[in-house]
Amino acid sequence: MLEFLRGRDVLVAGWGVSGRSLIEPLHDIGARPIVTDNGEKALAEAAELGLATATCAELAEPGALQRFALVITSPGWRPDSPVLASAVTEGIPVWGDVEFAWWVDQARIYGPVRKWLVVTGTNGKTTTTQMTHSILRAAGIPSVACGNIGLPILDALRRNPGPQVLAVELSSFQLHWAPSVRPEAGVVLNVAEDHLDWHGGLDAYAAAKARALTGRVGVVGLDDQVAAALARKSKARRTVGFRIGVPADGELGVVDGKLLDRAFTKAAILAETADISPQGPAGVADALAAAALTRSIDVAPQFVKEGLQEHKVGPHRAAFVRELSGVEFVDDSKATNPHAARSSIMAHQNVIWVAGGQLKGANVEDLVEEVREHLVAAVLVGVDAPVIAAALARHAPDVPVVELSSGDDQKMGDPFTEIEPDAVMDRAVRVAAGFATRGDTVLLAPAAASLDMFADYTHRGRSFAAAVQALDEKDIGSPQ
Repeated sequence: MLEFLRGRDVLVAGWGVSGRSLIEPLHDIGARPIVTDNGEKALAEAAELGLATATCAELAEPGALQRFALVITSPGWRPDSPVLASAVTEGIPVWGDVEFAWWVDQARIYGPVRKWLVVTGTNGKTTTTQMTHSILRAAGIPSVACGNIGLPILDALRRNPGPQVLAVELSSFQLHWAPSVRPEAGVVLNVAEDHLDWHGGLDAYAAAKARALTGRVGVVGLDDQVAAALARKSKARRTVGFRIGVPADGELGVVDGKLLDRAFTKAAILAETADISPQGPAGVADALAAAALTRSIDVAPQFVKEGLQEHKVGPHRAAFVRELSGVEFVDDSKATNPHAARSSIMAHQNVIWVAGGQLKGANVEDLVEEVREHLVAAVLVGVDAPVIAAALARHAPDVPVVELSSGDDQKMGDPFTEIEPDAVMDRAVRVAAGFATRGDTVLLAPAAASLDMFADYTHRGRSFAAAVQALDEKDIGSPQ
Protein backbone atom coordinates (compact mmCIF):
# COMPACT_ATOMS: atom_id res chain seq x y z
CA MET A 1 0.00 0.00 0.00
CA LEU A 2 2.88 2.39 0.72
CA GLU A 3 5.11 1.43 -2.19
CA PHE A 4 3.69 4.30 -4.25
CA LEU A 5 5.49 6.72 -1.91
CA ARG A 6 9.00 5.37 -2.45
CA GLY A 7 11.17 8.05 -4.05
CA ARG A 8 8.26 10.53 -4.10
CA ASP A 9 7.65 13.86 -2.33
CA VAL A 10 5.10 13.83 0.51
CA LEU A 11 3.72 17.07 1.94
CA VAL A 12 3.53 17.20 5.73
CA ALA A 13 0.89 19.84 6.48
CA GLY A 14 1.39 21.15 10.00
CA TRP A 15 4.58 21.10 12.06
CA GLY A 16 3.13 20.04 15.40
CA VAL A 17 3.56 16.86 17.42
CA SER A 18 1.85 14.74 14.78
CA GLY A 19 3.85 16.34 11.97
CA ARG A 20 7.15 15.63 13.68
CA SER A 21 6.19 11.99 14.19
CA LEU A 22 5.83 11.51 10.41
CA ILE A 23 9.38 12.31 9.39
CA GLU A 24 11.27 9.15 10.36
CA PRO A 25 8.59 6.75 9.07
CA LEU A 26 8.52 8.62 5.75
CA HIS A 27 12.29 8.34 5.50
CA ASP A 28 12.07 4.64 6.45
CA ILE A 29 9.77 3.88 3.51
CA GLY A 30 11.91 5.90 1.11
CA ALA A 31 9.70 8.99 0.75
CA ARG A 32 10.87 12.61 0.80
CA PRO A 33 8.95 14.72 3.36
CA ILE A 34 8.36 18.42 2.61
CA VAL A 35 6.98 20.48 5.53
CA THR A 36 4.48 23.30 5.33
CA ASP A 37 2.91 25.30 8.13
CA ASN A 38 1.12 28.59 8.62
CA GLY A 39 3.78 29.75 11.07
CA GLU A 40 7.18 31.10 10.05
CA LYS A 41 8.74 29.88 13.31
CA ALA A 42 7.55 26.32 12.66
CA LEU A 43 9.01 26.32 9.15
CA ALA A 44 12.30 27.71 10.44
CA GLU A 45 12.46 24.94 13.04
CA ALA A 46 11.85 22.27 10.39
CA ALA A 47 14.50 23.81 8.15
CA GLU A 48 17.02 23.78 11.01
CA LEU A 49 16.52 20.02 11.17
CA GLY A 50 17.54 19.77 7.53
CA LEU A 51 14.03 19.28 6.16
CA ALA A 52 12.74 20.80 2.94
CA THR A 53 9.94 23.32 3.52
CA ALA A 54 7.35 25.25 1.51
CA THR A 55 5.11 28.10 2.58
CA CYS A 56 1.36 27.90 2.16
CA ALA A 57 1.58 30.84 -0.22
CA GLU A 58 4.06 28.96 -2.44
CA LEU A 59 1.78 25.94 -2.49
CA ALA A 60 -1.14 28.12 -3.57
CA GLU A 61 0.54 28.72 -6.93
CA PRO A 62 -1.10 26.85 -9.85
CA GLY A 63 0.33 23.35 -10.20
CA ALA A 64 2.53 23.66 -7.08
CA LEU A 65 1.01 20.55 -5.51
CA GLN A 66 1.45 18.28 -8.52
CA ARG A 67 4.90 17.18 -7.30
CA PHE A 68 3.39 15.45 -4.27
CA ALA A 69 2.25 11.84 -4.17
CA LEU A 70 0.41 12.43 -0.90
CA VAL A 71 -0.54 15.14 1.59
CA ILE A 72 -0.54 14.13 5.26
CA THR A 73 -2.35 16.69 7.37
CA SER A 74 -2.31 17.66 11.00
CA PRO A 75 -5.70 16.72 12.49
CA GLY A 76 -6.47 20.34 13.30
CA TRP A 77 -6.38 21.49 9.67
CA ARG A 78 -9.93 21.91 8.38
CA PRO A 79 -10.97 20.32 5.09
CA ASP A 80 -11.53 23.79 3.63
CA SER A 81 -7.95 24.89 4.38
CA PRO A 82 -6.58 26.22 1.06
CA VAL A 83 -3.75 23.67 0.76
CA LEU A 84 -5.98 20.70 1.53
CA ALA A 85 -8.84 21.92 -0.65
CA SER A 86 -6.44 22.45 -3.55
CA ALA A 87 -4.98 18.97 -3.10
CA VAL A 88 -8.43 17.41 -3.31
CA THR A 89 -9.26 19.47 -6.39
CA GLU A 90 -6.05 18.33 -8.07
CA GLY A 91 -6.69 14.69 -7.26
CA ILE A 92 -3.88 14.31 -4.70
CA PRO A 93 -4.84 12.03 -1.77
CA VAL A 94 -5.08 13.67 1.66
CA TRP A 95 -4.51 11.50 4.73
CA GLY A 96 -4.29 12.26 8.42
CA ASP A 97 -1.35 11.06 10.48
CA VAL A 98 -3.61 8.35 11.96
CA GLU A 99 -4.50 7.07 8.48
CA PHE A 100 -0.80 6.97 7.60
CA ALA A 101 -0.01 5.18 10.89
CA TRP A 102 -2.69 2.58 10.10
CA TRP A 103 -1.09 1.75 6.77
CA VAL A 104 2.41 1.74 8.27
CA ASP A 105 1.16 -0.82 10.78
CA GLN A 106 -0.65 -2.88 8.14
CA ALA A 107 2.54 -2.90 6.04
CA ARG A 108 4.48 -4.31 9.04
CA ILE A 109 7.12 -1.60 8.74
CA TYR A 110 7.83 -1.88 12.46
CA GLY A 111 6.95 -5.48 13.26
CA PRO A 112 3.74 -7.52 13.47
CA VAL A 113 0.37 -5.83 13.04
CA ARG A 114 -1.02 -4.53 16.34
CA LYS A 115 -4.52 -4.74 17.73
CA TRP A 116 -6.05 -1.26 17.90
CA LEU A 117 -8.56 -0.52 20.68
CA VAL A 118 -9.97 2.87 19.69
CA VAL A 119 -11.65 5.29 22.10
CA THR A 120 -13.65 8.31 20.97
CA GLY A 121 -16.48 10.47 22.29
CA THR A 122 -17.07 14.05 23.28
CA ASN A 123 -16.05 13.41 26.88
CA GLY A 124 -14.18 10.76 28.80
CA LYS A 125 -11.77 9.75 26.01
CA THR A 126 -8.56 10.17 27.96
CA THR A 127 -9.86 8.54 31.14
CA THR A 128 -11.21 5.57 29.18
CA THR A 129 -7.96 5.20 27.24
CA GLN A 130 -5.95 5.27 30.44
CA MET A 131 -8.28 2.73 32.05
CA THR A 132 -7.97 0.48 29.00
CA HIS A 133 -4.19 0.66 29.17
CA SER A 134 -4.26 -0.04 32.92
CA ILE A 135 -6.33 -3.19 32.35
CA LEU A 136 -3.98 -4.36 29.59
CA ARG A 137 -1.00 -3.84 31.88
CA ALA A 138 -2.70 -5.82 34.63
CA ALA A 139 -3.20 -8.66 32.14
CA GLY A 140 0.49 -8.57 31.21
CA ILE A 141 -0.21 -7.60 27.60
CA PRO A 142 2.51 -5.41 26.02
CA SER A 143 0.60 -2.23 25.25
CA VAL A 144 0.76 1.53 25.07
CA ALA A 145 -1.72 4.42 25.29
CA CYS A 146 -1.32 6.68 22.29
CA GLY A 147 -3.04 8.98 19.81
CA ASN A 148 -4.81 12.10 20.99
CA ILE A 149 -3.69 11.31 24.55
CA GLY A 150 -0.24 12.70 23.70
CA LEU A 151 1.99 9.98 22.24
CA PRO A 152 1.67 9.86 18.42
CA ILE A 153 0.70 6.42 17.12
CA LEU A 154 3.74 6.35 14.83
CA ASP A 155 6.03 6.86 17.82
CA ALA A 156 4.26 4.00 19.59
CA LEU A 157 4.73 1.71 16.57
CA ARG A 158 8.45 2.49 16.46
CA ARG A 159 9.04 1.42 20.07
CA ASN A 160 11.38 -1.49 20.63
CA PRO A 161 10.19 -3.87 21.90
CA GLY A 162 6.90 -2.97 20.30
CA PRO A 163 3.46 -3.21 21.89
CA GLN A 164 0.99 -5.91 20.88
CA VAL A 165 -2.05 -3.76 21.61
CA LEU A 166 -2.59 -0.02 21.17
CA ALA A 167 -5.07 1.84 23.38
CA VAL A 168 -5.77 4.65 20.93
CA GLU A 169 -7.58 7.86 21.83
CA LEU A 170 -8.90 9.52 18.68
CA SER A 171 -10.58 12.89 18.30
CA SER A 172 -13.26 13.63 15.72
CA PHE A 173 -10.62 15.50 13.70
CA GLN A 174 -8.35 12.46 13.61
CA LEU A 175 -11.20 10.14 12.66
CA HIS A 176 -12.34 12.48 9.89
CA TRP A 177 -8.92 12.09 8.27
CA ALA A 178 -8.68 8.31 8.90
CA PRO A 179 -11.34 6.53 6.81
CA SER A 180 -9.41 3.24 6.48
CA VAL A 181 -8.92 2.46 10.17
CA ARG A 182 -10.62 -0.80 11.18
CA PRO A 183 -9.92 -1.32 14.88
CA GLU A 184 -10.08 -4.64 16.68
CA ALA A 185 -12.62 -2.85 18.86
CA GLY A 186 -13.77 0.75 19.05
CA VAL A 187 -16.04 2.66 21.40
CA VAL A 188 -18.13 5.82 21.01
CA LEU A 189 -18.67 6.97 24.59
CA ASN A 190 -21.04 9.87 23.94
CA VAL A 191 -21.74 12.59 21.39
CA ALA A 192 -22.63 16.14 22.37
CA GLU A 193 -22.18 19.55 20.77
CA ASP A 194 -18.48 20.23 20.32
CA HIS A 195 -16.24 21.33 17.44
CA LEU A 196 -19.33 22.18 15.43
CA ASP A 197 -17.47 25.11 13.88
CA TRP A 198 -14.92 22.63 12.46
CA HIS A 199 -17.31 19.92 11.29
CA GLY A 200 -20.15 22.18 10.21
CA GLY A 201 -22.85 20.53 12.33
CA LEU A 202 -23.72 17.77 14.77
CA ASP A 203 -24.49 15.18 12.08
CA ALA A 204 -21.03 15.49 10.52
CA TYR A 205 -19.42 15.44 13.97
CA ALA A 206 -21.32 12.25 14.90
CA ALA A 207 -20.42 10.68 11.56
CA ALA A 208 -16.74 11.25 12.27
CA LYS A 209 -17.10 9.61 15.68
CA ALA A 210 -18.91 6.64 14.10
CA ARG A 211 -15.73 5.71 12.23
CA ALA A 212 -14.65 3.98 15.45
CA LEU A 213 -17.46 1.46 14.80
CA THR A 214 -15.99 -0.17 11.71
CA GLY A 215 -13.91 -3.07 13.00
CA ARG A 216 -14.51 -6.45 14.61
CA VAL A 217 -16.35 -5.09 17.68
CA GLY A 218 -18.15 -1.77 18.11
CA VAL A 219 -19.14 -0.44 21.53
CA VAL A 220 -21.60 2.40 22.23
CA GLY A 221 -22.73 4.25 25.34
CA LEU A 222 -26.43 3.46 25.61
CA ASP A 223 -27.16 6.23 28.13
CA ASP A 224 -26.27 8.82 25.51
CA GLN A 225 -29.03 9.27 22.94
CA VAL A 226 -26.80 10.14 19.98
CA ALA A 227 -24.19 7.46 20.71
CA ALA A 228 -26.90 4.84 21.20
CA ALA A 229 -28.41 5.75 17.83
CA LEU A 230 -25.04 5.06 16.19
CA ALA A 231 -25.45 1.38 17.14
CA ARG A 232 -28.02 1.09 14.35
CA LYS A 233 -25.53 2.50 11.86
CA SER A 234 -22.51 0.59 13.14
CA LYS A 235 -20.41 -1.13 10.50
CA ALA A 236 -18.65 -3.30 13.07
CA ARG A 237 -19.10 -7.04 12.71
CA ARG A 238 -20.58 -7.07 16.22
CA THR A 239 -21.90 -4.13 18.24
CA VAL A 240 -22.48 -4.13 22.00
CA GLY A 241 -23.52 -1.44 24.45
CA PHE A 242 -22.94 -0.35 28.03
CA ARG A 243 -25.21 1.46 30.46
CA ILE A 244 -25.17 2.66 34.07
CA GLY A 245 -28.00 0.32 34.98
CA VAL A 246 -29.00 -3.31 34.69
CA PRO A 247 -27.57 -4.70 31.44
CA ALA A 248 -29.61 -6.75 28.98
CA ASP A 249 -28.08 -9.62 27.03
CA GLY A 250 -25.28 -8.25 24.86
CA GLU A 251 -24.57 -5.34 27.22
CA LEU A 252 -22.36 -4.32 30.12
CA GLY A 253 -23.90 -2.49 33.06
CA VAL A 254 -24.16 -2.07 36.81
CA VAL A 255 -26.01 -4.23 39.33
CA ASP A 256 -25.83 -3.62 43.11
CA GLY A 257 -22.67 -1.56 42.86
CA LYS A 258 -20.89 -4.06 40.60
CA LEU A 259 -19.85 -3.86 36.95
CA LEU A 260 -21.45 -6.78 35.12
CA ASP A 261 -20.54 -8.20 31.71
CA ARG A 262 -23.39 -9.83 29.79
CA ALA A 263 -21.90 -9.13 26.37
CA PHE A 264 -18.84 -11.37 26.23
CA THR A 265 -20.07 -14.09 28.61
CA LYS A 266 -23.34 -15.15 30.19
CA ALA A 267 -22.68 -13.04 33.29
CA ALA A 268 -19.40 -12.01 34.90
CA ILE A 269 -18.73 -9.54 37.70
CA LEU A 270 -15.86 -7.30 36.66
CA ALA A 271 -15.32 -4.72 39.41
CA GLU A 272 -16.88 -2.71 42.25
CA THR A 273 -18.02 0.80 41.46
CA ALA A 274 -16.44 1.89 44.76
CA ASP A 275 -13.00 1.01 43.33
CA ILE A 276 -13.32 3.25 40.28
CA SER A 277 -11.49 6.57 39.94
CA PRO A 278 -12.96 9.05 39.27
CA GLN A 279 -16.04 8.36 41.32
CA GLY A 280 -19.49 9.15 39.96
CA PRO A 281 -21.52 8.21 36.89
CA ALA A 282 -19.01 9.53 34.34
CA GLY A 283 -16.19 7.47 35.84
CA VAL A 284 -18.34 4.34 35.95
CA ALA A 285 -19.34 4.81 32.30
CA ASP A 286 -15.70 5.16 31.28
CA ALA A 287 -14.84 2.01 33.25
CA LEU A 288 -17.59 0.07 31.50
CA ALA A 289 -16.28 1.21 28.13
CA ALA A 290 -12.71 0.19 28.99
CA ALA A 291 -13.99 -3.14 30.26
CA ALA A 292 -15.89 -3.72 27.01
CA LEU A 293 -12.83 -3.00 24.87
CA THR A 294 -10.57 -5.31 26.83
CA ARG A 295 -13.15 -8.07 27.23
CA SER A 296 -13.55 -7.99 23.44
CA ILE A 297 -9.98 -9.34 23.16
CA ASP A 298 -10.55 -11.94 25.89
CA VAL A 299 -8.96 -10.18 28.86
CA ALA A 300 -10.12 -12.13 31.93
CA PRO A 301 -12.46 -10.48 34.48
CA GLN A 302 -9.85 -10.52 37.28
CA PHE A 303 -7.52 -8.34 35.20
CA VAL A 304 -10.31 -5.90 34.45
CA LYS A 305 -10.80 -5.58 38.20
CA GLU A 306 -7.08 -5.18 38.91
CA GLY A 307 -6.61 -2.63 36.15
CA LEU A 308 -9.53 -0.49 37.28
CA GLN A 309 -8.35 -0.63 40.88
CA GLU A 310 -4.88 0.53 39.83
CA HIS A 311 -6.13 3.37 37.63
CA LYS A 312 -6.08 6.84 39.15
CA VAL A 313 -7.64 9.88 37.55
CA GLY A 314 -5.24 12.21 35.76
CA PRO A 315 -4.77 15.91 36.55
CA HIS A 316 -7.44 18.47 35.65
CA ARG A 317 -10.17 15.82 35.43
CA ALA A 318 -12.43 16.43 38.42
CA ALA A 319 -9.25 16.53 40.51
CA PHE A 320 -9.59 17.53 44.17
CA VAL A 321 -7.32 20.51 44.87
CA ARG A 322 -7.96 21.51 48.47
CA GLU A 323 -10.47 21.87 51.29
CA LEU A 324 -10.54 25.14 53.17
CA SER A 325 -13.00 25.95 55.96
CA GLY A 326 -15.29 23.15 54.82
CA VAL A 327 -15.27 24.27 51.16
CA GLU A 328 -13.91 21.91 48.52
CA PHE A 329 -12.07 23.18 45.44
CA VAL A 330 -12.16 20.92 42.35
CA ASP A 331 -10.23 21.33 39.08
CA ASP A 332 -12.10 19.94 36.07
CA SER A 333 -10.41 22.14 33.48
CA LYS A 334 -10.74 19.21 31.04
CA ALA A 335 -14.51 19.89 30.96
CA THR A 336 -14.07 21.85 27.74
CA ASN A 337 -17.68 21.62 26.51
CA PRO A 338 -21.18 21.84 28.01
CA HIS A 339 -21.68 18.06 28.07
CA ALA A 340 -18.58 17.55 30.21
CA ALA A 341 -19.44 20.48 32.47
CA ARG A 342 -22.91 19.03 33.08
CA SER A 343 -21.47 15.74 34.40
CA SER A 344 -19.03 17.64 36.57
CA ILE A 345 -21.61 19.98 38.11
CA MET A 346 -24.20 17.25 38.66
CA ALA A 347 -21.69 15.33 40.80
CA HIS A 348 -21.97 18.05 43.49
CA GLN A 349 -24.84 19.64 45.41
CA ASN A 350 -23.92 23.29 46.01
CA VAL A 351 -21.57 24.62 43.35
CA ILE A 352 -19.87 27.93 42.82
CA TRP A 353 -19.21 27.52 39.12
CA VAL A 354 -16.07 28.94 37.53
CA ALA A 355 -16.64 28.81 33.77
CA GLY A 356 -16.00 30.42 30.41
CA GLY A 357 -13.67 30.39 27.44
CA GLN A 358 -14.34 29.46 23.80
CA LEU A 359 -17.66 27.67 23.28
CA LYS A 360 -16.74 26.69 19.70
CA GLY A 361 -20.34 27.00 18.56
CA ALA A 362 -21.80 24.87 21.37
CA ASN A 363 -25.11 25.81 22.99
CA VAL A 364 -25.20 26.28 26.79
CA GLU A 365 -28.95 26.80 27.20
CA ASP A 366 -29.76 23.16 28.02
CA LEU A 367 -26.75 22.90 30.32
CA VAL A 368 -27.78 25.87 32.45
CA GLU A 369 -31.40 24.72 32.60
CA GLU A 370 -30.33 21.25 33.82
CA VAL A 371 -27.81 22.33 36.47
CA ARG A 372 -29.42 25.48 37.86
CA GLU A 373 -30.61 23.77 41.04
CA HIS A 374 -26.99 22.87 41.84
CA LEU A 375 -25.63 26.40 41.46
CA VAL A 376 -24.92 28.78 44.32
CA ALA A 377 -23.19 31.34 42.09
CA ALA A 378 -21.22 31.60 38.85
CA VAL A 379 -17.96 33.39 38.11
CA LEU A 380 -17.32 33.77 34.38
CA VAL A 381 -14.17 34.52 32.40
CA GLY A 382 -13.15 34.24 28.76
CA VAL A 383 -14.36 35.34 25.37
CA ASP A 384 -17.78 33.67 25.62
CA ALA A 385 -18.51 34.63 29.23
CA PRO A 386 -21.35 36.93 28.05
CA VAL A 387 -23.05 34.00 26.29
CA ILE A 388 -23.03 31.92 29.47
CA ALA A 389 -24.15 34.92 31.54
CA ALA A 390 -27.12 35.45 29.21
CA ALA A 391 -28.14 31.80 29.55
CA LEU A 392 -27.94 32.06 33.33
CA ALA A 393 -30.06 35.20 33.28
CA ARG A 394 -32.74 33.37 31.28
CA HIS A 395 -32.78 30.03 33.07
CA ALA A 396 -31.32 30.72 36.54
CA PRO A 397 -32.12 34.37 37.30
CA ASP A 398 -31.71 33.86 41.06
CA VAL A 399 -28.10 32.67 40.73
CA PRO A 400 -25.59 35.49 41.31
CA VAL A 401 -23.27 35.94 38.32
CA VAL A 402 -19.97 37.81 38.13
CA GLU A 403 -18.35 38.46 34.77
CA LEU A 404 -14.73 39.40 35.25
CA SER A 405 -12.84 41.88 33.13
CA SER A 406 -9.10 42.25 32.72
CA GLY A 407 -9.16 45.68 34.26
CA ASP A 408 -10.01 49.15 33.01
CA ASP A 409 -13.52 47.87 32.32
CA GLN A 410 -12.27 45.76 29.40
CA LYS A 411 -14.68 42.86 29.04
CA MET A 412 -13.32 39.40 28.46
CA GLY A 413 -14.96 39.32 25.04
CA ASP A 414 -12.59 42.04 23.87
CA PRO A 415 -9.15 41.29 22.40
CA PHE A 416 -6.81 39.71 24.93
CA THR A 417 -3.72 41.70 24.09
CA GLU A 418 -3.22 43.03 27.65
CA ILE A 419 -4.71 40.17 29.67
CA GLU A 420 -2.60 38.26 32.18
CA PRO A 421 -4.59 35.01 32.42
CA ASP A 422 -3.17 33.87 35.76
CA ALA A 423 -4.16 37.18 37.34
CA VAL A 424 -7.70 36.84 35.97
CA MET A 425 -7.96 33.28 37.31
CA ASP A 426 -6.64 34.39 40.70
CA ARG A 427 -9.37 37.03 40.82
CA ALA A 428 -12.00 34.50 39.71
CA VAL A 429 -11.04 32.05 42.47
CA ARG A 430 -11.14 34.76 45.13
CA VAL A 431 -14.57 35.93 43.98
CA ALA A 432 -15.80 32.35 43.95
CA ALA A 433 -14.43 31.70 47.43
CA GLY A 434 -16.28 34.80 48.62
CA PHE A 435 -19.60 33.19 47.66
CA ALA A 436 -18.78 29.87 49.37
CA THR A 437 -19.80 28.54 52.76
CA ARG A 438 -19.16 25.23 54.49
CA GLY A 439 -20.38 22.32 52.38
CA ASP A 440 -20.06 24.15 49.05
CA THR A 441 -17.80 23.23 46.14
CA VAL A 442 -15.89 25.76 44.06
CA LEU A 443 -15.70 23.98 40.73
CA LEU A 444 -13.69 24.86 37.65
CA ALA A 445 -15.76 23.23 34.90
CA PRO A 446 -15.42 25.78 32.09
CA ALA A 447 -17.78 24.23 29.47
CA ALA A 448 -15.44 25.84 26.94
CA ALA A 449 -11.99 25.63 25.41
CA SER A 450 -9.08 27.53 26.91
CA LEU A 451 -7.09 28.97 24.03
CA ASP A 452 -8.56 32.47 24.24
CA MET A 453 -6.60 33.01 27.46
CA PHE A 454 -4.38 30.04 28.26
CA ALA A 455 -1.87 27.85 26.45
CA ASP A 456 -4.18 24.85 26.92
CA TYR A 457 -6.58 23.33 29.46
CA THR A 458 -3.67 22.09 31.61
CA HIS A 459 -2.35 25.66 31.92
CA ARG A 460 -5.86 26.77 32.94
CA GLY A 461 -6.07 23.99 35.53
CA ARG A 462 -2.65 24.78 36.97
CA SER A 463 -3.62 28.45 37.18
CA PHE A 464 -6.79 27.54 39.08
CA ALA A 465 -4.93 25.23 41.47
CA ALA A 466 -2.25 27.85 42.17
CA ALA A 467 -4.92 30.46 42.92
CA VAL A 468 -6.68 28.03 45.27
CA GLN A 469 -3.47 27.29 47.16
CA ALA A 470 -2.95 31.02 47.68
CA LEU A 471 -6.27 31.39 49.56
CA ASP A 472 -6.58 31.51 53.34
CA GLU A 473 -9.59 31.09 55.63
CA LYS A 474 -10.54 34.77 55.62
CA ASP A 475 -11.26 34.51 51.87
CA ILE A 476 -14.08 32.03 52.41
CA GLY A 477 -17.49 33.69 52.55
CA SER A 478 -16.00 37.15 52.17
CA PRO A 479 -17.46 39.03 49.19
CA GLN A 480 -14.65 40.31 46.97
